[in-house]
Amino acid sequence: MKKRTKIILFVVALILSIAWIVIVKTVDVGKVGPRGSEVGLSLINSSFHDLWHYDECGYNVFWYDLSWYIGLFSLAVVGILGLTGLIQLIMRKSLLKVDKCILAAGVLYIVTGMLYVLFEKVVINYRPIIMPDYDYLEPSFPSSHTMLIIIVLGSVMLLLRNYISKTSLRLCCQFFFLLIIIAAILGRVICGVHWFSDIIGGMLISLTLLSLFSVFNEKAAKKDEIV
Repeated sequence: MKKRTKIILFVVALILSIAWIVIVKTVDVGKVGPRGSEVGLSLINSSFHDLWHYDECGYNVFWYDLSWYIGLFSLAVVGILGLTGLIQLIMRKSLLKVDKCILAAGVLYIVTGMLYVLFEKVVINYRPIIMPDYDYLEPSFPSSHTMLIIIVLGSVMLLLRNYISKTSLRLCCQFFFLLIIIAAILGRVICGVHWFSDIIGGMLISLTLLSLFSVFNEKAAKKDEIV
């Protein structure tokens, strides 16, 4: 994909992300959440939420646990990349000599964390259920698990182009990560702890960040002269 195409994709995804937030905050806002909490696109969200079977605790435990463990796997991937960068820093004795694509990934993950904190403070809507052992409403938009998994594993799929020269092996690895991403999205949709609009929001924001990261990753790979 050419640089110009990637930039256009970033701009389009950014516009769609902002537009989606505005829509969720203003269109068909109704008190369909727990304790009368307001939710945008209330008819669509409530109808979609009612499609799935939930356990006695109010959500689908299997799909919730599956997406939860995939989230932990994604955090482990971040840790591995961070450790790789640290080892390079120690051995090469300069931050400037650490692979630029690993540094770019680090910045991406920091920005993701900042967005998580932002949406914890700036509440778009609350979860469709109050989780067991909790006695308060939790922010739900965007789905942070969806965002974390897509951004981390999506960035790894891009990084593999820098480190694996054999096309068949690289494609197999990328396909593996893609399957995990799809499973996580399905899990978060079905488990019932998010509104449908939360999942879409997480996907759009993830696409925005990944499309921008792909531009910097391409530049970084050329500077690193990896493969």
